[in-house]
Amino acid sequence: MSDELQRIMAIEDPYLLLREVTTRLADAQQEVTELARLRRRVVQDLHAQGLSYAQIATKAGLSRGRIHQIRHTGPAPEGAFLGRGAVIIATPLRRDDERGRTVVAVDDVSSGKRLEDLGRTYGLDVTSEHVLVSGEIDLDRDGLVVVCGPRMSQQMWDTYAQDPVLRWEQAEDGPWTVVDRRTGTVHRSGQDSDPARSYDVGYLGRLPRPDGNGTVLAIAGIHTQGSLGVVQLLANDLNTLWGQVGEHRFSTLVGVDYDPETSEPRSVELLTPLYRHDEESAA
Repeated sequence: MSDELQRIMAIEDPYLLLREVTTRLADAQQEVTELARLRRRVVQDLHAQGLSYAQIATKAGLSRGRIHQIRHTGPAPEGAFLGRGAVIIATPLRRDDERGRTVVAVDDVSSGKRLEDLGRTYGLDVTSEHVLVSGEIDLDRDGLVVVCGPRMSQQMWDTYAQDPVLRWEQAEDGPWTVVDRRTGTVHRSGQDSDPARSYDVGYLGRLPRPDGNGTVLAIAGIHTQGSLGVVQLLANDLNTLWGQVGEHRFSTLVGVDYDPETSEPRSVELLTPLYRHDEESAA
């Protein structure tokens, strides 16, 4: 029996005991989920290195059937791309000056809801919140996924500014763009082009937290359709993204062709490589 369990069992106040047991059960379930994810990841990695399931079973002291079971059950390893255990999905609040009230954009709601659903399919405990109209948000937390561009939050602007490859920049004629410093390419939304077209650019990156003790998964479009495209990329290709960047810091841009009536992505493609920031720093 662990010291923590003994401590809880010794609590005499029934209400405090109920609270402590509930909290401990939630924490324990997250731990079990992440251990199962890690176990499945180890088996997959060893098999990818060329070992047979029989060899893995022999070396691990487990049965071959147990190894097969581990390989095909439990939360998939790529879920860790979004976070571990508990994940927070944050989307921005906006100010409607005409009506004098705070609102949320429909596309932002869709992006947030789809990310929540995606996280839950990987066994993550998902909650949601908003970036305030002022742009304020506490970025120094684990498991934070923020759907918010740099224009709407000074804190997010400072976070995006740490990207060594992709830079948000306002063009001389006014619209916002994203510049690839590696190639010099300026990526611009179709909405801001002449002639205008139903095309947007989305940003996806894992960037340092202000406290330096972790990272934030950042998603933004030049317009909201770009964010929807990034979310679709995550839903369709999370395993590939995980395989290429794991939990490293990185960034990339996504081109999104969308339905002008619904804003729904019709096609999504990577516009840049998945730039690993540790490799950029070493270059």
